[in-house]
Amino acid sequence: MRTDPRAGRRPAGLFVGLCTLDVIQLVDRVPGPDQKLTARDQVVAAGGPATGAAVAFGRLGGRPRLLTGLGSHPLALGVRADLDALGVRVTDLAVDHVRPPAVSSILVTESTGERAVASTNATGHRLRAPADLAELVASCDVAEFDGHHMDLAVQVARAARAAGRPTLLDGGSWKDGTERLLASTDVAVCSADFHPPGTATPAETLDFLRDHGVTWAAVTGGAAPIVWAGPGAGGLVGVPETRVVDTLGAGDVLHGALAHHLSGPGPLDGPAFARALARAATVASRACASFGTRAWLTAG
Repeated sequence: MRTDPRAGRRPAGLFVGLCTLDVIQLVDRVPGPDQKLTARDQVVAAGGPATGAAVAFGRLGGRPRLLTGLGSHPLALGVRADLDALGVRVTDLAVDHVRPPAVSSILVTESTGERAVASTNATGHRLRAPADLAELVASCDVAEFDGHHMDLAVQVARAARAAGRPTLLDGGSWKDGTERLLASTDVAVCSADFHPPGTATPAETLDFLRDHGVTWAAVTGGAAPIVWAGPGAGGLVGVPETRVVDTLGAGDVLHGALAHHLSGPGPLDGPAFARALARAATVASRACASFGTRAWLTAG
C-alpha cells in the first residue's frame, strides 16, 4: 500500500486538520476556582494534532505540507511564522478570515506531565478543498488526518486513496462524520479516548475500525502497550519507559513519525506495521522528555 519514492528524495507528507495558537504553561498544579498561580515556564507556539504531526514529520527529514484554516488575523501570522521556521509549508484555506485563530490554553503539571486543555478547535472554519488538490495529492507520499475539518479531510482522503497514496488517521476522539473518513483510511491509530458508537474496549474499537474499511488499526493508551490489528495479524507493541516531562503533543509526534515510516517503499504487512509503531513510539517517548515537545522538535 506504500508508494516508492524516487531514490534520494525526502518523503513528502500531506497533513490535513487543526492548526491553533498554543499557549502552554508549566505549573505545580491546576488552580482551583478563583485561584491564581505563577507558572514555572511557558511556550507559545503553533499547535493542533495535524500541525504537530507535520512538524514531527519534518523533524525526521520529511517535507510536510499542512492543509488547514488560519486566516489573516495578526495571531495567525505568528502561527504561520512559527511553522515557516520549522519547515512546514502551509496551504491556508481560510486566508480571508479576519477573526483570531483558535487558541488552545494548556496547563501542564510539572510533577506528572499531565495536561489540561481548553480550545475552540475547528469550530470557526468550514473549509473546502483547494483547486490544486489533485496536484497536492500526486506530490505526496502519505496523507494524514486528525479528524478536524471533517469535510475537507474526507475529500482529501478520497483523492489520496484514488491516487494510491497511504492514508493515516489520528483518532484522538470520535467526531461527527468519522464513519465517512474511515472508508478511505488505510491506517488508523487512535487514543483510548476514541470511542466509536457501541464500543467500550480497545478490542471493540479495533473491530469497529476494521469493519468500516480500515486495513491496519491500533489503539494507544499512554504508557500502556499499543494494541494493533490487521489482515491476519495483531498484537501488542511496548512503549519505551521515559521520564515524562510533558505528555502534550506526544500523540501528534507519534503520528508524524508513523507517517514518515509509512512513506517508505515496500508492502505493509504485520511485522512491518508493528516495527513502524515501535519506532514511532520511541520517537514520541523522546518528545515526552521535553516541555511542550518544542525542545525536541527544534533540536538538531
